[in-house]
Amino acid sequence: MKKLSLLLIGAAFIASATTAGAQQRIAFVNSTKIFQELPAAQEAQRRIDGIGKPMQDSLEAMKKDLQDKYAEYQKKESLYNDATKKSEQQKLLEQERAVQEYQLTRFGQEGLLARRSESIINPIRDKIKTAIGAVAKELKYNFVFDKTEQIQILLYGDPKDDITFKVIDRLRRD
Repeated sequence: MKKLSLLLIGAAFIASATTAGAQQRIAFVNSTKIFQELPAAQEAQRRIDGIGKPMQDSLEAMKKDLQDKYAEYQKKESLYNDATKKSEQQKLLEQERAVQEYQLTRFGQEGLLARRSESIINPIRDKIKTAIGAVAKELKYNFVFDKTEQIQILLYGDPKDDITFKVIDRLRRD
């Protein structure tokens, strides 16, 4: 109900602004394309890959070690008494938890790689936002939407209102 009332208030605001004679100009950009074209973003991605590669290699080694120990346990399981079986199973479970913990702390949403990626990408993202704002003001656009291949918020946009390459040009000049 609250969302509906906010939506109606927003629609009324836009309608009143449009009917008051103020024409709203809307443009869109493809932020994925901007990131692909920006050398600083490409370098940032290489840095992030360089940070993630050793962690990924360590995770793969930990998983392989766990698989090897599990296979070894399965081979010898019939030779173990109940106490030894329980002990070995507990060791495997602890190692599995350690692998999961490592994966979460390195690759989870709040993990080391995510934090480092944010610290590397945020300055570039801010620069892109500033360039989008500058181009939008220069061309007198009131709103700029993002249209990427992954997220289709803007379902249609007239190509004449696509300012992606103007933003890329602005970033290359700065």
